[in-house]
Amino acid sequence: MTHTGVKPFVCETCSKAFPRKKILAIHLMTHTGVKPFVCETCSKAFSRKKILAIHLMTHTGVKPFVCKTCNKAFSRKKILKTHLLTHTGEKPFYCETYSKAFSRKKILAIHLMTHTGVKPFVCETCSKAFPRKKILAIHLMTHTGVKPFVCETCNKAFSRKKILKTHLFTHTGEKPFYCETYSKAFSRKKILAIHLMTHTGVKPFVCETCSKAFSRKKILAIHLMTHTGVKPFVCETCNKAFSRKKILKTHLLTHTGVKPFVCETCSKAFSRKKILAIHLMTHTGVKPFVCETCNKAFSRKKILKTHLLTHTGEKPFYCETYSEAFSRKKILKTHLLTHTGEKPFYCETCSKAFSRKKILAIYLMTHTGVKPFVCETCNKAFSRKKILKTHLLTHTGEKPFYCETYSEAFSRKKILAIHLMTHTGVKPFVCETCNKAFSRKKILKTHLLTHTGEKPFYCETYSEAFSRKKILKTHLLTHTGEKPFYCETYSEAHSLERKF
Repeated sequence: MTHTGVKPFVCETCSKAFPRKKILAIHLMTHTGVKPFVCETCSKAFSRKKILAIHLMTHTGVKPFVCKTCNKAFSRKKILKTHLLTHTGEKPFYCETYSKAFSRKKILAIHLMTHTGVKPFVCETCSKAFPRKKILAIHLMTHTGVKPFVCETCNKAFSRKKILKTHLFTHTGEKPFYCETYSKAFSRKKILAIHLMTHTGVKPFVCETCSKAFSRKKILAIHLMTHTGVKPFVCETCNKAFSRKKILKTHLLTHTGVKPFVCETCSKAFSRKKILAIHLMTHTGVKPFVCETCNKAFSRKKILKTHLLTHTGEKPFYCETYSEAFSRKKILKTHLLTHTGEKPFYCETCSKAFSRKKILAIYLMTHTGVKPFVCETCNKAFSRKKILKTHLLTHTGEKPFYCETYSEAFSRKKILAIHLMTHTGVKPFVCETCNKAFSRKKILKTHLLTHTGEKPFYCETYSEAFSRKKILKTHLLTHTGEKPFYCETYSEAHSLERKF
């Protein structure tokens, strides 16, 4: 019957046909779950005597079938035959739909299920379905929590032997899978396969909602959450939700403060390996991403993409409350905090709160007094690189920000923005006491001191107090006699800018 292809014995449960009655009888056990052959050593049960015999070799360690090419030994002749294909490169089993070839018939059968979508093995706990019984067995461990494979080096446990083998590479540093094009090595075959797609540019997994394509099915699944808004992974400490387990794990480090990735050059520590890799470029100076418009180079592709918006003027992130647009999502998020007034980042020294972690980090320097950025012209030091860059304009006299209405130039973008309000007359900051309006929040804060009578700026020499820092600085000139404002017409010097 094997020559004619006739299969007269049909399974009534799943309609699968077999050439022999004996094989049908064995198959029926997959539906009944009967496993009459039990291993006396570990009590594991099997549906066939032959499979038990093969299993017993795992206890004895007997592997009588040896590969003549690499001397690797196997417990079964069938496994050896499959292994030999790795040396010959032969893939005799062929998928006619995708013209894809496989070394094993079993792998082809699994692949064919991707065409039909058939998943006959269902988990009784959560109803999740799988194309293979083996995958179901692995999945069941997520419910039981069983992890029988333990790493002898760090005692970390895994549900699968394959995952343990991959994990062991983290200790040995071994990367056996090699990309010949870029001479890059990888610890896993799967990662190499993903990497190879960067050469071909193939992205077979397409989002039906926005037509965005991805090289991996897993990445597509993660992307789909951006449309559904599903965030199943929740932080138990602060209840913040995430779309991926990996992102949650990274987030948890913000609570513990653990930074396991350390830079060997400057000993700076980071919570993520990716951030360390980006940081290392500050030492090497490598900036592989170049802007084709202005030739400016960047260390990260993401920064280049943001930079390109400065040429196009595009601002894709929109605040619906104020109809204001922003070039970066991060800036929009910071802006939205101005609506809520939320300031989640807290100074432990003086209890002052900030809307952004970066601003808190800058503010902390006021307590430490650290000013790492020094002007080479006048040796004046600053806490931020940005402030130093602005300061340098005082030496060059450069004013790159231009008002087209009055043909007036400014050294800072912020000052130009304030100036533009004089055209519109917009004064969004109103005093609740006298209803006087101001164009800037800072001016409103100074004005409020006129109602409270508060004078926070103090002269220690004369015990005199002032409402504004600028007035204190002018007052201090009366001690030194300094007159920094000079009139070239009358050759006169003045201590006050307004007199000049």
